[in-house]
Amino acid sequence: METMTLVLVAAAGLVFGSFFNVVIYRLPRELNLSRPPSSCPGCGARIKPYDNIPVLSYLVLGGKCRGCGRKISPVYPAVELLTAAGFVLVHLHAGRALNLEFFAGCLFTSALVVLGFIDAYHQILPDAITMPGLVLALAYAFFRDDLTFRGALVGAVAGSGFLLLVYGAYYLVRKKEGLGMGDVTMMLMVGAYLGLARTLLVLVLASFVGALVGVFFILRRGKDFQFALPFGTFIAPAAFVAMLWGGSIVRAYLSLYRR
Repeated sequence: METMTLVLVAAAGLVFGSFFNVVIYRLPRELNLSRPPSSCPGCGARIKPYDNIPVLSYLVLGGKCRGCGRKISPVYPAVELLTAAGFVLVHLHAGRALNLEFFAGCLFTSALVVLGFIDAYHQILPDAITMPGLVLALAYAFFRDDLTFRGALVGAVAGSGFLLLVYGAYYLVRKKEGLGMGDVTMMLMVGAYLGLARTLLVLVLASFVGALVGVFFILRRGKDFQFALPFGTFIAPAAFVAMLWGGSIVRAYLSLYRR
């Protein structure tokens, strides 16, 4: 029974991931999410249902459009697989139960996937996702045992407030934006869901990995220090790690000072 549940959770992740591909493509372009049906950007042919099966259709078609042979971006199956893997990990973390923790975790994971990829492509983080995410995270706090509503507020203020300070300091020194306000609103949502300690962990992880990637682009790709990285793309995986393993990481770190 547990194996069947895992399969169903993974299948749901694949299906939702397929829809998230639509959101990632259409939302930043302010297109309708339901109409028209998906079509090939090369030849304009409508994608048939049997060619729209998550991951499987991509493999069967060899990553190409059936009509014109145009290559299909591997990002599409990647989003589907990431969403499925995320749902499975959330399910395991929730004690293999289909409870409120599981569904809330899947919603949070879904928002992170969509925001991370939209920011990677367009360097924007739509309020249409972050603001409802914030409201839901605050509402969820009333039903949690591990985080109070006050704790959710503190996490939201701390996460967004830190980035707002960075935004202001950079603007005062360089007279231009170093961060987008979308990063600030994303941290409102993340902080409300994770609370103070795990939100600080997100900022550390995202900044560290972002710095490493930035150094790579400077040294290997010839970019200069003005090169802009989509910070939300680093916040998203950091927040997912903090959601599942943040408590253990924070406790392990604090234990170093208790010896």
